Amino acid sequence: MCLILFAYKVSSKYPLILAANRDEFHQRPTKPIHFWETSPPILAGKDLEAGGTWFGLNKNGTFAALTNFRDPSTLRANATSRGKIIVDFLTSSAEMETHFKSFKKTADIYNGFNLLFGSKENLYWFSNQTKKIEEIPAGIHGLSNHFLNTPWPKIKSGKTALKNIIKNTITEESLFSILSDQKTPEDNQLPETGVGIEWERLLSPLFIQSPDYGTRSSTVMLMGQSGDISITERTYSPENNQNYSDCHFSLKN
Repeated sequence: MCLILFAYKVSSKYPLILAANRDEFHQRPTKPIHFWETSPPILAGKDLEAGGTWFGLNKNGTFAALTNFRDPSTLRANATSRGKIIVDFLTSSAEMETHFKSFKKTADIYNGFNLLFGSKENLYWFSNQTKKIEEIPAGIHGLSNHFLNTPWPKIKSGKTALKNIIKNTITEESLFSILSDQKTPEDNQLPETGVGIEWERLLSPLFIQSPDYGTRSSTVMLMGQSGDISITERTYSPENNQNYSDCHFSLKN
């Protein structure tokens, strides 16, 4: 994923509200969200090129979502696919603390990444750029291709929009409406991440569109106070975000 907006312990009805966009090259083959035949089974989309995923959930109500850390100067062509991180975590039989104690030792085999993981009771952020697992406090947060809550324009506008929705009526459609925002900030507001001004402009909206690269899918997850979980993934055609298909799942943990 390249954008994750979430509200944690802000709404009394939904302790965890998550809205996220996955941006990728259109030619990269992908399977929409489904239950994998892993042990235990996980619910996730699948990158058919490398075999991993960008977002997943197991039946215990534990989820994980991943964004790349944008720094082209550090990219290695032979690095292990980051999509493997979520699969390994959600299928691990070890306690979370034990799993990550071991995982941190090998986190450098991947190119830069951020990992958001946990449940409606406990939520954490880990980046192999900082090598720290940080517990996330209650509040409205945003994660893109830098550190948690880095004030990029898309993070600032997304968090504001999410705050306004929580004040009014929380629906899946209202969350998808945030994720469909295609406004491009002024050049003087753009970050400098080493990809050049044309790519900074292309990557700056919440919803990205171009002939070769763009927002491939959006995910909305609502974790209710009673343990009910609703997940909808909206998959888009390369042409525009008016042509899409939805996959919806309701779970109880």
